[in-house]
Amino acid sequence: MFASGPPEGAPHHPPRLARPRPVPRLAEPVCALPAPGNTEDFWAEVRRRGTPLVGPDPRGRADHRAVTFLWRGTPATRAVEVLPNKLGDPRAPEGNLMEHVPGTDVWHWTLRLRHDWRGTYEIHVDEGDVPGAGSPAYWRALRTRRRTDPFNCRTLPGRWDGEPVPYAELPAAPRAVDFALRPGAARGTVTEHRVPGPQGAGDRRVWLYEPPGAPPEPDGLPVLVLLDGEHWQPRLGLSRLLDNLIADGRIPPLAAVLPEAVDEATRWSELSCRPAYVAHLADELLPWAATRLPLTGDPARTVIAGQSLGGLTAAYAAVSAPHRFGNALVQSGSFWWPAGPDAEWLTRALAAAPRLPVRFRLSFGEQEWVALPAARRLRDTLAELGYHDSSYREFNGGHDYLCWRTELADGLVELLGR
Repeated sequence: MFASGPPEGAPHHPPRLARPRPVPRLAEPVCALPAPGNTEDFWAEVRRRGTPLVGPDPRGRADHRAVTFLWRGTPATRAVEVLPNKLGDPRAPEGNLMEHVPGTDVWHWTLRLRHDWRGTYEIHVDEGDVPGAGSPAYWRALRTRRRTDPFNCRTLPGRWDGEPVPYAELPAAPRAVDFALRPGAARGTVTEHRVPGPQGAGDRRVWLYEPPGAPPEPDGLPVLVLLDGEHWQPRLGLSRLLDNLIADGRIPPLAAVLPEAVDEATRWSELSCRPAYVAHLADELLPWAATRLPLTGDPARTVIAGQSLGGLTAAYAAVSAPHRFGNALVQSGSFWWPAGPDAEWLTRALAAAPRLPVRFRLSFGEQEWVALPAARRLRDTLAELGYHDSSYREFNGGHDYLCWRTELADGLVELLGR
């Protein structure tokens, strides 16, 4: 097993890097702006179309679109910030402020994006109640004034029981159709349990998915271990995805084990290259699940999957316990970890180790400018070490469950598909 990573106490945040390229902002929105006075007709049309508004690329490129975000303000509105996932620079927050049409209640902000972009976004509004205008504290306070987008009915469940977040998808973006409840598809069974956590920690919730109908293969069901289970099953409905992929014959019937992350502090503590956590998954959680479901013990038919710190942990689990985890399905993995002098610890540890019987399926968002340099160095390291049956891809999006849903489906098909 790989040694533990750097000591606990590493900063609980990614590196503080400026965005290498400016956000692709446009001066003109995709719609005609109203003159001062009555804006009811303008907002009625916005409500009919839904936000954000999407129009042709002003440069005439068929593979790009102009995208306009809108907000209907009040006489008290002083500022409106819009934050599409990773389409902003924390070091230059003023670049994400909407412009106000004088004499109206219209605020707008427009981007030029490739037509396969998708992302969630947040809107923050200063209604005259955010102190410290122009100071760093102002921007932090503004982020606490989140509002829903009343003109967009498309939302994704928020993390940690937060409010739903709106999202947008341009015409060529992949759609998460496999997550839709499909009439007629046989449905598996999901059960919730409580099990002891690693190293005597308190009980944790874990969800088990058992596939519908089909008898297991002779040596047991393939198994998916998916981290952050409290979001993937109760909120995102992972079982619908598995039901549909199995019904379509894209993957064999499989079982899924979904442990919860508990909270942010626990997540940082455990999902950071910790041998004790991997031992808990391999030596405690999976044997426990095998008493309830007929699971395979074959690492080649076992996938561990995760996102962000969970992606880092999925990769670490595969290389530190290859006898149990033969496939790592990694989305936007935090391979920069830890911030500071020991940065990219796992990549360096891999480079110093022999090639292991493990496959990696790595994917990252093109807008994740902080994560991409480390991700590409890991990709190149794996290629140099001879992991030629692994794959790497980049999608047009950010650090976003909206993107991870389709990446998870595609990754399962790639690693387990028939």
